[in-house]
Amino acid sequence: MSRSKDRIRPGALARTIEVLRPHFRGSGPLAFLGILAVLAEVAARLLEPWPVSWVLDGVIPAVVGRPVEGGVTRLLIGAGVAVVLIAALRAGAAYLSTVAFANVGAQVTTRLRAHVHQRLLGANLSFHHRMRSGDLVTRVVTDVGRVQEAGVTAGLPMLANLLTVVGMIVVVLVLDPILALVVLCVLPLILVSGRFAGSKITSASREQRKREGELAGDAGEAFAAVQTVQTYELGGHLGSRFVNANVKGLKDGVKAKRLSAGLERRTDLLVGVATGIVLAFGGWRVLRGAITPGELVVFITYLKTTFKPLRDLAKHTGRIARAAASGERIADTLAEATPVEDRSWARPLPPRRRGVASGAVDLQGVTFGYGADPPVLEGADLHIRAGERVAVVGPSGAGKSTLFNLVLRFCEPHDGQIRLDGHDVQNLTLTSLREACAVVLQESAIFAGDLADNVRLGRLDATDDQVERALREAALGSLVDRSEHGIHQQVSEKGSTLSGGQRQRLAIARALLREPRLLLLDEPTTGLDEHNRIEVVAALRRLAEGRTTILVTHDHDLLDLADRVVELRDGIFVERGVPGRDPDPRPGARPRTSLTTGGRR
Repeated sequence: MSRSKDRIRPGALARTIEVLRPHFRGSGPLAFLGILAVLAEVAARLLEPWPVSWVLDGVIPAVVGRPVEGGVTRLLIGAGVAVVLIAALRAGAAYLSTVAFANVGAQVTTRLRAHVHQRLLGANLSFHHRMRSGDLVTRVVTDVGRVQEAGVTAGLPMLANLLTVVGMIVVVLVLDPILALVVLCVLPLILVSGRFAGSKITSASREQRKREGELAGDAGEAFAAVQTVQTYELGGHLGSRFVNANVKGLKDGVKAKRLSAGLERRTDLLVGVATGIVLAFGGWRVLRGAITPGELVVFITYLKTTFKPLRDLAKHTGRIARAAASGERIADTLAEATPVEDRSWARPLPPRRRGVASGAVDLQGVTFGYGADPPVLEGADLHIRAGERVAVVGPSGAGKSTLFNLVLRFCEPHDGQIRLDGHDVQNLTLTSLREACAVVLQESAIFAGDLADNVRLGRLDATDDQVERALREAALGSLVDRSEHGIHQQVSEKGSTLSGGQRQRLAIARALLREPRLLLLDEPTTGLDEHNRIEVVAALRRLAEGRTTILVTHDHDLLDLADRVVELRDGIFVERGVPGRDPDPRPGARPRTSLTTGGRR
């Protein structure tokens, strides 16, 4: 790995902290309580060696026959009681701080995970087209969990250790400044070693997390297409590819562990050297009468207690470096997953007026393209009256589905304007715009749960009676009647326990429940057998009745639903005529009249 890759990216840890910071709101009092408990634990650590010092400085004179002020027995009892009280204080403070910070960590990461999940759900479609769903799941679940683990199991001890080191350095400077210099000389070496190793650990951990995200993406794709994998006997091929990627991730993980272990062992060596020097030099100073034996014991105890946090700091440096790599992935995700947001002046779509048709759609000079590719739409105009049903035909890749994405504001036109009932969609709130629309796609999303749960996605406040009515209108009454659970019968993930026609009719029931003013149908009968296609077409007729409908299809039976047909050709819409009266309704036929006056011809 090159030197540039070994360096931690500037501000990686700072970016992680910045990601976490907004989610600390509401946990301040609990965090403050945890900090007070940590301070109490540090105070107990500072007090721990003193009872031993009292005993040594009291017992040794008594052994050699010198009198001890207050009596040895009283001194021993007092020292024993002090040890018990200090231990109780430390244990109670450690328990309280651990519980408090564990709760803070859980609260913060719960909020962070919810925020990341919501941000991903609202991200623009181009982001989701670039990313792999398995990698996104890894970032939401595993990366956030690793940040929490570092915050609770490494951040808390590191805070206590740092405070302990500072407090003990102050005390040893007071006890013996000369011996304290040994500690002060070793500290910079340990800190420099930790900083150097931390950057390498973060780099290795970053690569490991990247590999794990790719593994999750590979596994997710294979599981999603398991029928194809088994049909074409691809298990061995995909398994080999997975193993190769897994080995690469293993190497990065081992490298991070090796760097962490090296840092800890270097710290142990430096601690041993410092302890040996203090023991030899301190013993000489006792012989010279510069310090008492009890003070030397206190000093060595402090030294061991001080260096223990330093060893822990080395151990936690690896954890925090790995957390920084995960936090950086979360920060990158939040930065890239930019949602389509309401304009500051956006207003809700006005409600429909009773007895007045609604859902009129107007495209005026709309131009849109994907990246550096030629525009899909170029100066396109299209007018659809309220309550009118219009079929859009054209070759694959012409931009028919792009029309839906523009109307729903999954993407924004580069030029031109799109209006719904006379209102520019960019001036409407996303919620009100999308609540006015319902979509039935070629492959409708079915979620694990029951029938009612899936239909109710069209309107979350719908009653069971309304759900059942929608299912029956979508010709799924027989499915409801066959099960003892009725509308609450279970549906598997992706609706694999349903036929293709039942899945489409379930999506139609969802759209019926929504009662949209604008209905968008994208190849809803593709891939269905004749029986299911007939039933789906009948259900779509009921759904489209009296509603403004835009229908993308190559199915001639569905074209009969439309009041007129337009073709998307060379980036513009041209009229194909009225179904049943057009002499050649097939895609690619010569248009009779044009609906557009601008754009590319």
